[in-house]
Amino acid sequence: MSLAIKVPPVGESITEVTLSSWKKKDGDHVEMDEVIAELESDKATFELTAEKAGTLKTLANEGDTLAIGAIVANIEEGAGGAAPAKESAPAAQPQPEVVANAPAPAPVAAAPAPATGGSLEIKVPTVGESITEVTLSRWIKKDGDTVEMDEALAELESDKATFELTAEKAGVLKTIAKEGDVLPIGAVVCTIEGSGAAAQTTPVTPAVVSATDESPRGGAPTTADGAVTYASGTPSPAAAKILAEKGVDPKGVNGTGVDGRITKGDALNAQAAPAKPAAQLAASAPAAAPVVAGERSEKREKMTSLRKTVAKRLVAVKNETAMLTTFNEVDMQPIMELRGKYKDKFKEKHGVGLGFMSFFTKAVTEALKDWPAVGARIEGEEVVYSNFADISIAVSAPKGLVVPVIRNADSMSLAEIEKEIVVLAGKARENKLTIPEMTGGTFTITNGGVFGSMMSTPILNSPQSAILGMHNIIERPVAINGQVVIRPMMYLALSYDHRIIDGRESVSFLVRVKQLLEDPARLLLGV
Repeated sequence: MSLAIKVPPVGESITEVTLSSWKKKDGDHVEMDEVIAELESDKATFELTAEKAGTLKTLANEGDTLAIGAIVANIEEGAGGAAPAKESAPAAQPQPEVVANAPAPAPVAAAPAPATGGSLEIKVPTVGESITEVTLSRWIKKDGDTVEMDEALAELESDKATFELTAEKAGVLKTIAKEGDVLPIGAVVCTIEGSGAAAQTTPVTPAVVSATDESPRGGAPTTADGAVTYASGTPSPAAAKILAEKGVDPKGVNGTGVDGRITKGDALNAQAAPAKPAAQLAASAPAAAPVVAGERSEKREKMTSLRKTVAKRLVAVKNETAMLTTFNEVDMQPIMELRGKYKDKFKEKHGVGLGFMSFFTKAVTEALKDWPAVGARIEGEEVVYSNFADISIAVSAPKGLVVPVIRNADSMSLAEIEKEIVVLAGKARENKLTIPEMTGGTFTITNGGVFGSMMSTPILNSPQSAILGMHNIIERPVAINGQVVIRPMMYLALSYDHRIIDGRESVSFLVRVKQLLEDPARLLLGV
């Protein structure tokens, strides 16, 4: 009996995930609740476990983007399946006839190997409900290479992720699509011929050299008994496709393959200016000169699909919100003096250091009580107000910036906030944040000051309506009570959605935060 393992629901706003890695291989025996794969969403990484014991049959490939509810694998009861039986493929039978006049018996002995398994088309897999096409970014294996089952053949990119296309059986690779092609779901990318090594199939072609030396270029050369062969002037399947797309006549292409066969490389070199290869070389020389000279050179890299998605989301926030930024500055000396006086006792009692972030988090939660619109959000034609403060804290992680959420921060003490920040930051750096820990915030705090930023205009963390930007602390001369003194000052930036937050509310909110930070005793007294 077979049990389908599906992508589980992982969050209200998550509609698809990426299969980042298989922990178990196809055919492995797995136990119930054993981890079989690792899935990633745009917010977190989590594990997929076996729902019963049995033999694993994988259906999705690493890198596939899968919709929620999509089948990832099956678990079969009993032992793993036996190796597939050898079958005879009639398509390979004409080849022994082609080499009938070859002097060496080696090709005849090698012919049965590629005949086992026949030809298998490798197609673009389904990678997500909303994905209709992918880009073939690069070939990992080359045309004619021998590949093993589950070996990576190529890299495909969608607008959400990059993933690998793997071999579904062992054999010899015959590429069809080329790097840079945009392919619809289900399109044939390549074929895998037989199950033998490339060296076993190549002797068939040299055997017909004597029968094809006089064949006209561009035609289909034949032997004395009329068997069709590949030889001088005949493009490979991949080369034929490239030449057809570019409108290049194979008769004008010099083949560098076995017996003058036109290879994929020949077709690629001919596509820019097939009629004038010398002019092509001359035209490319000036462009290469700056690189050789090492001056004024440029490097081009194709933008990854993940980076394109991030760019689209950032632009969407700018286009869909009326975002403004207001600034203020805060004198950090009172907080720094308080930390210097009590940080050792604080750490001794609570087991965690006393940082700036807890003061800012606490000040924000107090200010939100006075100006609730700053913590509101727009849903359709309604404004949703929250009577709680879930504060999102931006954390730099290996895979990029993540924003875990401190739940009910308004009811937490400074020590509790510091402990929660340590836990969430640790999970972020180890890529162990869960979906619930990443969603549902009402306000965001980001600290560009740790990287040396003096001032910035942070972009909103949609669907939230406001974000507070912290910056570096610089000693500057300021006027206090009619005297110029040197104080540690920090610029604060509040970006907000002007559709629901007016200027009065945004400025008053930021002033309130400033007042609480410059008199931290008010945070403890709640005044």
